[in-house]
Amino acid sequence: MEQLEFASKKDSTTRIIASSGVFQIELLEHVGENDYNVLIEISKHLAQQYGQKAILTKATIHKYFNKKSSLPFIARYRGDIIGYIVGVPLEELSTEPWARMDENFGKYDTLYTYAFVIMGQYKGNGYAKMLKRVYLNWAKKRGSIRYLTGHVKLGADSLNSQDIKIVSRTENWQNSGTTFEYYRRKLHNESGTPAAFPAPQEI
Repeated sequence: MEQLEFASKKDSTTRIIASSGVFQIELLEHVGENDYNVLIEISKHLAQQYGQKAILTKATIHKYFNKKSSLPFIARYRGDIIGYIVGVPLEELSTEPWARMDENFGKYDTLYTYAFVIMGQYKGNGYAKMLKRVYLNWAKKRGSIRYLTGHVKLGADSLNSQDIKIVSRTENWQNSGTTFEYYRRKLHNESGTPAAFPAPQEI
Protein backbone atom coordinates (compact mmCIF):
# COMPACT_ATOMS: atom_id res chain seq x y z
CA MET A 1 0.00 0.00 0.00
CA GLU A 2 2.80 2.40 0.90
CA GLN A 3 4.51 1.67 -2.43
CA LEU A 4 1.32 2.56 -4.33
CA GLU A 5 0.99 5.85 -2.44
CA PHE A 6 4.63 6.66 -3.17
CA ALA A 7 4.17 5.90 -6.88
CA SER A 8 1.09 8.08 -7.08
CA LYS A 9 3.14 11.03 -5.83
CA LYS A 10 5.76 10.42 -8.53
CA ASP A 11 3.33 10.28 -11.44
CA SER A 12 0.97 13.00 -12.57
CA THR A 13 -2.77 12.44 -12.80
CA THR A 14 -4.32 14.13 -15.83
CA ARG A 15 -7.47 14.08 -17.89
CA ILE A 16 -7.47 14.75 -21.65
CA ILE A 17 -9.77 17.69 -22.37
CA ALA A 18 -9.07 18.39 -26.05
CA SER A 19 -6.90 16.88 -28.77
CA SER A 20 -6.11 17.53 -32.41
CA GLY A 21 -3.65 15.21 -34.12
CA VAL A 22 -0.30 15.41 -32.32
CA PHE A 23 -1.49 18.13 -29.92
CA GLN A 24 -3.58 17.72 -26.80
CA ILE A 25 -4.60 19.62 -23.69
CA GLU A 26 -4.92 17.93 -20.32
CA LEU A 27 -6.42 19.01 -17.02
CA LEU A 28 -3.84 18.47 -14.28
CA GLU A 29 -5.57 16.78 -11.37
CA HIS A 30 -2.24 16.23 -9.61
CA VAL A 31 1.34 17.06 -10.64
CA GLY A 32 3.70 14.23 -9.79
CA GLU A 33 7.38 14.68 -9.07
CA ASN A 34 8.31 13.15 -12.44
CA ASP A 35 6.95 16.25 -14.20
CA TYR A 36 8.45 18.87 -11.89
CA ASN A 37 11.65 19.35 -13.90
CA VAL A 38 9.96 19.79 -17.27
CA LEU A 39 7.53 22.36 -15.85
CA ILE A 40 10.42 24.24 -14.26
CA GLU A 41 12.36 24.24 -17.55
CA ILE A 42 9.35 25.54 -19.46
CA SER A 43 8.82 28.29 -16.89
CA LYS A 44 12.29 29.64 -17.68
CA HIS A 45 10.83 30.88 -20.98
CA LEU A 46 8.89 33.43 -18.91
CA ALA A 47 11.85 34.84 -16.99
CA GLN A 48 12.99 37.37 -19.59
CA GLN A 49 9.53 38.92 -19.83
CA TYR A 50 8.19 38.43 -16.31
CA GLY A 51 11.34 38.29 -14.18
CA GLN A 52 12.97 35.52 -12.17
CA LYS A 53 9.90 35.07 -9.96
CA ALA A 54 8.16 33.50 -12.95
CA ILE A 55 10.45 30.47 -12.75
CA LEU A 56 8.68 27.65 -10.98
CA THR A 57 10.12 25.73 -8.06
CA LYS A 58 9.00 22.45 -6.55
CA ALA A 59 7.38 24.48 -3.77
CA THR A 60 5.39 26.74 -6.12
CA ILE A 61 4.31 23.79 -8.26
CA HIS A 62 2.97 22.03 -5.19
CA LYS A 63 1.37 25.23 -3.88
CA TYR A 64 -0.35 26.44 -7.02
CA PHE A 65 -0.79 23.41 -9.28
CA ASN A 66 -1.83 20.82 -6.70
CA LYS A 67 -4.57 22.73 -4.89
CA LYS A 68 -8.15 21.66 -5.51
CA SER A 69 -9.15 25.29 -5.92
CA SER A 70 -6.60 25.84 -8.72
CA LEU A 71 -7.25 25.36 -12.44
CA PRO A 72 -4.11 23.98 -14.15
CA PHE A 73 -3.78 22.66 -17.71
CA ILE A 74 -0.82 21.35 -19.68
CA ALA A 75 -0.31 21.24 -23.44
CA ARG A 76 1.42 18.26 -25.07
CA TYR A 77 2.97 17.84 -28.51
CA ARG A 78 3.69 14.24 -29.49
CA GLY A 79 3.43 13.32 -25.83
CA ASP A 80 5.87 15.95 -24.53
CA ILE A 81 4.73 18.83 -22.33
CA ILE A 82 5.28 22.09 -24.23
CA GLY A 83 3.33 24.58 -22.15
CA TYR A 84 0.89 25.18 -19.36
CA ILE A 85 -1.60 27.59 -17.86
CA VAL A 86 -2.71 27.75 -14.26
CA GLY A 87 -5.30 29.85 -12.49
CA VAL A 88 -5.40 30.25 -8.72
CA PRO A 89 -7.92 31.93 -6.43
CA LEU A 90 -6.95 35.55 -5.85
CA GLU A 91 -6.95 34.90 -2.11
CA GLU A 92 -4.00 32.48 -2.50
CA LEU A 93 -1.87 35.55 -3.28
CA SER A 94 -2.58 37.34 -0.01
CA THR A 95 1.09 38.28 0.41
CA GLU A 96 0.92 40.45 -2.73
CA PRO A 97 -0.24 44.05 -2.07
CA TRP A 98 -1.89 44.35 -5.50
CA ALA A 99 -3.99 41.24 -4.77
CA ARG A 100 -5.20 42.50 -1.41
CA MET A 101 -6.13 45.84 -3.02
CA ASP A 102 -8.39 44.16 -5.59
CA GLU A 103 -12.00 45.10 -4.78
CA ASN A 104 -12.99 41.44 -5.08
CA PHE A 105 -10.34 40.09 -2.72
CA GLY A 106 -12.08 37.97 -0.09
CA LYS A 107 -15.15 37.31 -2.24
CA TYR A 108 -13.70 34.09 -3.72
CA ASP A 109 -15.12 34.96 -7.13
CA THR A 110 -11.85 35.71 -8.95
CA LEU A 111 -9.31 33.40 -10.56
CA TYR A 112 -5.85 34.87 -11.14
CA THR A 113 -3.91 33.58 -14.15
CA TYR A 114 -0.69 32.78 -12.34
CA ALA A 115 1.22 31.62 -15.43
CA PHE A 116 0.61 30.99 -19.13
CA VAL A 117 3.34 29.83 -21.51
CA ILE A 118 3.93 27.86 -24.70
CA MET A 119 7.55 27.10 -25.62
CA GLY A 120 8.89 29.36 -28.34
CA GLN A 121 9.36 26.72 -31.04
CA TYR A 122 5.67 25.78 -30.83
CA LYS A 123 4.26 29.29 -31.21
CA GLY A 124 2.41 30.33 -34.32
CA ASN A 125 0.47 27.08 -34.61
CA GLY A 126 -2.55 28.19 -32.58
CA TYR A 127 -1.58 26.02 -29.60
CA ALA A 128 -1.53 28.94 -27.15
CA LYS A 129 -4.93 30.07 -28.39
CA MET A 130 -6.42 26.60 -27.87
CA LEU A 131 -4.89 26.29 -24.41
CA LYS A 132 -6.23 29.68 -23.33
CA ARG A 133 -9.67 28.93 -24.75
CA VAL A 134 -9.94 25.66 -22.81
CA TYR A 135 -8.87 27.49 -19.66
CA LEU A 136 -11.47 30.22 -20.14
CA ASN A 137 -14.25 27.75 -20.86
CA TRP A 138 -13.46 25.70 -17.77
CA ALA A 139 -13.27 28.82 -15.61
CA LYS A 140 -16.80 29.70 -16.76
CA LYS A 141 -18.01 26.28 -15.59
CA ARG A 142 -17.13 27.17 -12.01
CA GLY A 143 -20.30 28.83 -10.85
CA SER A 144 -18.61 30.85 -8.14
CA ILE A 145 -16.02 32.40 -10.47
CA ARG A 146 -17.12 35.70 -12.02
CA TYR A 147 -13.77 37.20 -13.01
CA LEU A 148 -10.34 36.30 -14.33
CA THR A 149 -7.41 38.58 -13.59
CA GLY A 150 -3.78 38.63 -14.59
CA HIS A 151 -0.75 40.73 -15.53
CA VAL A 152 0.33 41.48 -19.10
CA LYS A 153 2.77 43.88 -20.70
CA LEU A 154 1.58 47.44 -21.14
CA GLY A 155 -0.43 47.77 -24.35
CA ALA A 156 -1.07 44.06 -24.96
CA ASP A 157 -3.51 43.49 -27.83
CA SER A 158 -5.25 40.72 -25.88
CA LEU A 159 -6.86 43.33 -23.61
CA ASN A 160 -8.89 44.98 -26.37
CA SER A 161 -12.33 43.90 -25.20
CA GLN A 162 -15.27 45.60 -23.51
CA ASP A 163 -15.25 42.75 -20.96
CA ILE A 164 -11.75 43.68 -19.76
CA LYS A 165 -10.90 46.48 -17.36
CA ILE A 166 -7.40 47.70 -16.54
CA VAL A 167 -7.25 47.85 -12.75
CA SER A 168 -3.71 49.15 -12.21
CA ARG A 169 -0.23 49.49 -13.67
CA THR A 170 3.10 48.55 -12.15
CA GLU A 171 6.44 49.82 -13.40
CA ASN A 172 9.35 47.39 -13.28
CA TRP A 173 7.03 44.46 -12.56
CA GLN A 174 8.88 41.72 -10.62
CA ASN A 175 12.14 43.54 -11.41
CA SER A 176 11.62 42.83 -15.11
CA GLY A 177 12.30 46.44 -16.15
CA THR A 178 8.91 46.49 -17.89
CA THR A 179 5.57 48.10 -17.08
CA PHE A 180 2.73 45.61 -16.65
CA GLU A 181 -1.01 46.10 -16.41
CA TYR A 182 -3.22 44.25 -13.98
CA TYR A 183 -6.50 43.47 -15.70
CA ARG A 184 -9.88 42.06 -14.74
CA ARG A 185 -11.88 40.07 -17.27
CA LYS A 186 -15.60 39.64 -16.76
CA LEU A 187 -16.60 36.05 -17.43
CA HIS A 188 -20.28 36.71 -18.11
CA ASN A 189 -22.16 39.68 -19.50
CA GLU A 190 -25.18 41.29 -17.84
CA SER A 191 -27.65 38.79 -19.31
CA GLY A 192 -25.71 35.93 -17.75
CA THR A 193 -24.56 34.48 -21.08
CA PRO A 194 -20.86 33.86 -21.74
CA ALA A 195 -18.97 36.95 -22.83
CA ALA A 196 -17.14 36.98 -26.16
CA PHE A 197 -13.37 36.58 -25.83
CA PRO A 198 -10.73 38.10 -28.08
CA ALA A 199 -7.99 35.88 -29.42
CA PRO A 200 -5.51 35.48 -26.56
CA GLN A 201 -1.99 36.77 -26.88
CA GLU A 202 0.75 34.18 -27.18
CA ILE A 203 3.66 34.79 -24.83
